[in-house]
Order: sequence, then structure tokens, then C-alpha cells
Amino acid sequence: MNYKSIIIAVIACLMFTSCGIYKKYESSTEVSSNALGSDVTSDGSSSEAGMSWKEFFTDPILQQLIDSVLAHNTDLNSARIAVEQSEASLKAAKLGYLPSLSFGPSVSVSSFAGQSAFTYNLPLQLSWDIDAFGSITTQKRKSEVIVMEAKLYEESVRANLISTVAQQYNLLLVLDLQLEILTSTDSLWTISLETQQALWENGKSYATAVNQMESSTLNVKTQIIDVKRNIRSVENAICRLLCIPPQHIPRGKWGDYALPANLENGVSAEMLQNRPDVRLADCAIAEAYYNTQAARQAFFPSINLSGILGWTNSAGSTVVNPGKLLLNAALSLMQPIFMRGKLKAGLKIAKLSQEDMLQKYVQTVVNAGNQVNEAIADCQVAREKHEYYHRQVEILQDTYTGTNELMDNGKASYLEVLTAQESLLSTQLNEAMNMYNGAQAIIALYIALGGATK
Repeated sequence: MNYKSIIIAVIACLMFTSCGIYKKYESSTEVSSNALGSDVTSDGSSSEAGMSWKEFFTDPILQQLIDSVLAHNTDLNSARIAVEQSEASLKAAKLGYLPSLSFGPSVSVSSFAGQSAFTYNLPLQLSWDIDAFGSITTQKRKSEVIVMEAKLYEESVRANLISTVAQQYNLLLVLDLQLEILTSTDSLWTISLETQQALWENGKSYATAVNQMESSTLNVKTQIIDVKRNIRSVENAICRLLCIPPQHIPRGKWGDYALPANLENGVSAEMLQNRPDVRLADCAIAEAYYNTQAARQAFFPSINLSGILGWTNSAGSTVVNPGKLLLNAALSLMQPIFMRGKLKAGLKIAKLSQEDMLQKYVQTVVNAGNQVNEAIADCQVAREKHEYYHRQVEILQDTYTGTNELMDNGKASYLEVLTAQESLLSTQLNEAMNMYNGAQAIIALYIALGGATK
């Protein structure tokens, strides 16, 4: 066998053994159809590619507020910059297929026996790494994954901003509702206090009754002060998100909350694939896959083509004027032979990291399904409790009115009035908080289904 045959055989062997290092990552991860739990029904109609966040948050004032935050928030702008940075890195990785070209002119002067000579070189230097075994391709594909990760992080920041604004806005609405309830209660209890004072002055009641009634009224007044302070605190928090000085935040009245129409008939497990964290977990597998590819490619030789083309008046030890054309070309190959186990260790570590990322993906999907299940359960509980709270408030309002009338006629004690009015206030506040919990469950479902960043 001659040398030509040996070279051909070696090249064929290398190409055969390197077939797998060119393969592009293909996601084999799937979300199980029962990832949401057996008690969450679905008819598949909610498995659209993506839902708009405006389908979750229909209040027009809230929508305007969210749009303003998305336009001015510094955290989101930083995430956008990170995307642009990763895209610039990807562009550089794509240009890795091209040779590098540089121009390095030099001039020197030498003197001997009273005679001077000027030496100059005007070379164009070229260096080209030939991607025979896919190392540049792997780096490019890995850069594409990094760009995707940056975009998913931006989506995650955007979704979290939207949910935070919605939470703060709903908190403002429920605080307004609580303030309205407390203000109304303060007016009613002040009337009851005046009635009790009149009864005491006429000898039909005791000073103890007046004191207890006044104490309850003062307690309501302190709660009003606390609620007003909380309103200012929440408004300031929204102003920070908007990057504006503290000021009043316009808002509407508390309305009803409801699931988006697309989710009324159930939630599909396929919607979990819209979540940024699930897609980021898949990107982490892809990145680990390309790290494994790079570890395999490290076993293969690197091939470099270099050359110099230019003009010089230095030809070895001779200086000639005028200068002559300079041309030099070289092809080099570097094949690792013994690296003290570093290449094998690197490959093993990369494979284990890829396996670890796969396990983390599975856990991410499990956590995602659990969050959706919890959010839907909270939505259902809040809606079921709403009717009971509403009916309870109606009953206690009638009880409070009737007890006051009985007290005016001397047929009920002040203790019965106190009990009735405090029960009514407590239930009204509980009803308001249940409405807030239902709205919070909608926000939790919005995040659990991927943030609806469309």
C-alpha cells in the first residue's frame, strides 16, 4: 500500500467516525398530557400557540398602565440589550467560517560602516481555520441557543412585569373597596354611637355601652388611616415600575374577575410549552448537547491555512531596491495524541451535564403543571366562595338593621348591636379579600401558562 492509499484511508476513517458531530440538536422532550393532573379537564381548544395578556386583563385602564410600564421599565430595557448583545455574538460566530485578514506594515533602519539601509515590509496576512470537523458550526449553533435564551429571559421579565403591575393594580382596587366599606361603616357606627349616647343621657343605657360603642368606632377610624397609607405605598410601588416620581395612579372601580374565554372549557397541557422556564430548560439541554459535540470534536485535528502576500525589499540577508513581491503559504494540521486524560474527562463531564439538564427539564415541567393546577383550584374556590360571602353580607345587613331598630325600642342590648355591626364589617372585608384572591389566581394562572407574552 502506497502513501496515497494510506492518506485516503485515514481521511475516510476520520470522516466516518465524525459523522455524529455534525448533527443538529432536535428536541425530544414532550409535555405529558396529564401534566396538569387528572382533575383539570381539557378539550384541547386552549392549546393555541399563545394568548395575549389582554385576554387575561381586560380592564382598559390596567392595559394602558401595563403598556406604559413595558415602554419605560429599566429592567425590561436591560433584557432587550442582553438580546442585542447575544445577537452580536451570534453574528460573529457566523463569520467564523471566513478567513481573517490583517495588514501589518513595518519599517526598520540599520547602519554599518557609515552606510544606512531601510528595510520595509507591506504584508497582507491571512489565516483560515477550516471547519473540517464542525467545531465552528457547533459554536454557531450554540450561539443561536444563547440568543434564544436571552429572548426567553426577556419574555420572562416582560411577563413578570405584567403580572406585578396587575397585582399592584388589583391591590389598589381592593384597598379602595375596603376604604369605601370602612368609610360607610364609620358613618353608620357614628350614628349608632350618637343613639347610644342619647339613650345613656335619658337613663336608658349604661356608660359602659357608650364606651364600647365608641371604642369600636375609633377602631374603624384607625383602620381607615391604615388603608389610606397602604394605598399611597402601592401607588409609589407602581410609580417605581414606571420610573416616575410618586403620584396618584388613575384606576377604575372594582369589577368582576373571570377566566379568559379560551380557558373556560379547560386547559391543555400543551400550553406548558409556552412557559419561558420550560423553553429555557430545553435550551439548557441544547447548550449541553453542543458542549458534548465540542468535547467530541476536540479529539479530531484542527486544520489551519495561512499565507502572506505583500511587498518587501528584504530578501533574507539581502536588501534590494526597489522591493519585490512576497508570497508565502502554509497548511498546518494539529492532531491531539496524548492530553493526559483531559479530552476524555471533558467528554464525560459534558455527557453528564447533558443528562443533568434533561432531569432538570422533567422537574421543571412537573413544577409547571403543579402551578397551573394550583392556580385553577384557587380560581374555582374563590368563585364558589363569592356567592356565599355575598349572601352572608345580605343577611348580616338585614340583621344589623333589625338589631338597631330593636335597640331603639328597648328590645335589644348594645352587645347585640356591637356583635351585628362587627360581624357585618368582618364579612364585607372578607368578601373584598375573596374577590382579590380570585383576581390573584387569574394572575397566577397567567404566569403558570407562560405569561401570554403575545
